[in-house]
Amino acid sequence: MDFDARLAPYAAHSSKSRGRTHIEPPAGSRSEFQRDRDRIIHSTAFRRLEYKTQVFLNHEGDLFRTRLTHSIEVAQIGRTLARSLQLNEDLVEATALAHDLGHTPFGHVGQDVLNECMKDYGGFEHNLQSLRVVDELEEHYGAFDGLNLTFETREGILKHCSLTNARQLGELGRRFMDRSQPSLEAQLTNLADEIAYNNHDIDDGLRSGLLTMAQMEEVELFARHRRMVETQYPGLPGRRALYETIRLMITAMTADLVETSRALIAEAAPQGIDDVRAAPPLIRFSPEMRAETTALKRFLYANLYRHFQVNRMRVKASRIVRELFEAFLQDPVLLPNDYQVEGESEEMRMLQARKIADYIAGMTDRYAIREHRRIFSLDHF
Repeated sequence: MDFDARLAPYAAHSSKSRGRTHIEPPAGSRSEFQRDRDRIIHSTAFRRLEYKTQVFLNHEGDLFRTRLTHSIEVAQIGRTLARSLQLNEDLVEATALAHDLGHTPFGHVGQDVLNECMKDYGGFEHNLQSLRVVDELEEHYGAFDGLNLTFETREGILKHCSLTNARQLGELGRRFMDRSQPSLEAQLTNLADEIAYNNHDIDDGLRSGLLTMAQMEEVELFARHRRMVETQYPGLPGRRALYETIRLMITAMTADLVETSRALIAEAAPQGIDDVRAAPPLIRFSPEMRAETTALKRFLYANLYRHFQVNRMRVKASRIVRELFEAFLQDPVLLPNDYQVEGESEEMRMLQARKIADYIAGMTDRYAIREHRRIFSLDHF
């Protein structure tokens, strides 16, 4: 079966994949990237995303986005974009569904605090943790640790990486040292992620009451599409008008990205994926759309992500993560047996800290809260 028949020559062809760390027989009726996607969906880490924070903590409301729903939205937007550019939809979907597998509980604050806690033990990067999840931590197969994903999917998961860590990753980390590019599919998934969170954070912010429609209309990108909805549907009720506005914004962003990227690809004329890696980034917004999305992100940062009510929860979440880490490091016997490391050497202490980071990063929001209560609350004897 030719899974790559409709793809452009510069797309990532599953038949030309750089392969897996552990050699396996062909996937039969599935392409290699479809097999990756299926393994990700069936992983334990993927299921945990249902109870991990996007902006609002899991218990704050049933309708706010979670890491799971966000990942699905990224995959949907990514597949649409990939189809328009004749790129590999299956690779985009696999990368999108896996890109947050290593994210901590409590969103970015959890990551920041865990990185601070790990500063003497190699630090913590959530992209690198996502790679660690699929390479080592998942336990589903008899022949190997992890999910044994293809090079291309692993490459797309690793959006950012410090040079120190890149040097330890061999071929996968090379592009961070020689400043080459990943596949177009990886570049596209990165921007599909941005489109998804920019737009759904507007919805969640308004639903929560932390943002108002009057505030949002200060952002030209939003205000312009809001006026378009009012012209087409005079008197449309508030929530339906909001959904129409967000729908138009997503359409505008995706159309701009496709048009701009198509022109850049035509100019660079890559004949294959190796040419893509040697070229500058080819999946981009136009300068005008980039300016507007940057203005939107700055608005959301100032008015939503740093809203005092969100900051109160950030402080609580920071305390939970930090106190759990410190307690586990001081008394590893508090950890489940699989996460305890025997030995007092510096190497064993480094390994113990990394195991603690794995344990905390794998927690859902509510499990982290529960663990903190078990350890520190006098009501739990």
